[in-house]
Amino acid sequence: MTGAFTALGAMVLGVLELLGGLAILAARIGRAVLAFQLDRRETVRAFYNVGVKSWAIVALTAMFTGAIMVIQAGQFVSKAQATSFVGWAAGFAVLAEIGPVLIGLMFSGRVGANNTAELGTMVVTEQVDALRALAIDPLVYLVVPRFLAMVCMLFLLTALGDVFALLGGGITSHILIDVPFRVFIAQVVEARLLDEYLLGLAKGSVFGASIAVVSCYYGLGVSGGAVGVGRAVNNAVVVAAIGIFFTDLMVGLAWSQLWGS
Repeated sequence: MTGAFTALGAMVLGVLELLGGLAILAARIGRAVLAFQLDRRETVRAFYNVGVKSWAIVALTAMFTGAIMVIQAGQFVSKAQATSFVGWAAGFAVLAEIGPVLIGLMFSGRVGANNTAELGTMVVTEQVDALRALAIDPLVYLVVPRFLAMVCMLFLLTALGDVFALLGGGITSHILIDVPFRVFIAQVVEARLLDEYLLGLAKGSVFGASIAVVSCYYGLGVSGGAVGVGRAVNNAVVVAAIGIFFTDLMVGLAWSQLWGS
């Protein structure tokens, strides 16, 4: 019994230590961003690596997401003979909820894990210490550019993903449930899902910030050589996924309280 309480206490302390570390890093990043302290060349490179190299996998993920939502909604729509609602049902789910979450998870697996591994390798090979020896702040040179890139590019990738999700949904509806593509798009437009679209974009930005802070925290905290890098990447992916679902809940609640949607 004592051992169980000891393990529980250690777990609680570990969670509190993690939350405290993430909060401190987020505060430092926020202060640097407000002071506009960043390396411009590194920022441009981060935007390219994070955004341009990710659009293809995001578009593919979004197309499958739209297709899956149409398949799920189509089962009930076909039984009820209510094909006029398939565009609304698929569009609502994709724009507000499923699309941003799945894109965020894919983004975390590709960009967040890569960021943790890259920073962790720099720590292990003492490149971060070399920056400090040259009087270069690693936060300004390495972390802030990646943070800005992830926030801005996940916002844009979510917007791009919405387009491909509706494209995939429209094609699937035409093939499987005999709803023409133009009718599907017209249903989405008539549903007036602007609030859901904006909610999804807001979630994308918050997800980007969450993934950035988590991946940078674990990357800069690597110890134990190559084994430590692998462990940090694994932990970063898990914690980032939890962070996506938690922030999804918080943003949804805040949105409903502020705008009643």
